Amino acid sequence: MQYRVFGRTGWQVSDIGYGMWGMGGWTGSDDEESMRALERAVALGCNFFDTAWAYGQGHSEKLLGQLVRAHPEKRLYTATKIPAKNFKWPARPEYTLDETYPPDHIRQYTESSLKNLGLPSIDLIQFHVWDDGWAEDTRWQHAMDDLKRDGLVRAVGISINRWEPENCIRALRTGAIDAVQVIYNIFDQAPEEQLFPVCRELNVAVIARVPFDEGTLTGMLTLDSKWPKGDWRNTYFVPENLKNSVARAEALRPLIPIGMTMPELALRFILSNSAVSTIIPGMRKIKNVEANLATSDKGGLQPALVQKLRPHRWDRKPTSWSQ
Repeated sequence: MQYRVFGRTGWQVSDIGYGMWGMGGWTGSDDEESMRALERAVALGCNFFDTAWAYGQGHSEKLLGQLVRAHPEKRLYTATKIPAKNFKWPARPEYTLDETYPPDHIRQYTESSLKNLGLPSIDLIQFHVWDDGWAEDTRWQHAMDDLKRDGLVRAVGISINRWEPENCIRALRTGAIDAVQVIYNIFDQAPEEQLFPVCRELNVAVIARVPFDEGTLTGMLTLDSKWPKGDWRNTYFVPENLKNSVARAEALRPLIPIGMTMPELALRFILSNSAVSTIIPGMRKIKNVEANLATSDKGGLQPALVQKLRPHRWDRKPTSWSQ
């Protein structure tokens, strides 16, 4: 396992971290299987785990807390997220800070997450949604300063809305944000243009989420893919998106080197960018943990292959189904 510096915090985090959304209530989730996968990740050197209160209303947080408490000898970094007060994803420009992140709500849900985790403090607390119209409202900044001063959190982050990588730059320039979590993958290359240069300038850590484009870049999707009733992927892979996603994945296949899988290609593309501190693929099974974490030691792709992947950039705009 390779490690990178997590921005201005100075933390040494595994460049392949662990996304825990699927453990919070996706269909097919099994807590015992999830814990076995988490334990395997720790054994392989993974030390950064990302969850949220919204992942099963604290269920995923409880699993993470159980894991951390079981390994007092290891430095495992915990990252979680505060839901917006109106519980709407994503944030929209017309929402006010009072509707989303008033100070009392920030503290209430931070304390709720701490209770779920069963830990004295959270390494990284993140706003689960964001709109940069709130950037200069100092109330959220003071609320986070208070949490830091009280020793409840160590760093503050923003999880950026899907396909809006610039919608946090004003907040970053306040100096109050230590990390950003953004969708970045072979298709979603837009963060490289404006966001990553600002993160480098300000020494803000970057968490790359959705490395497989919600499953497209695993190469396993087909036009007949279906999920059980209630599974979130049914709302994301609507017919128009499923068709385009499958076509985009198929167009990549000729570029995959012999002996490499599409998921490995996807992760190593992201590892090729030094602006990224860690990647958080969602994992629920040991086989996926072992395969994904193995890419760390292989490192980034050859520059020539990265350049061949550039034309596969897919710029999209938020829609009713893209939350």
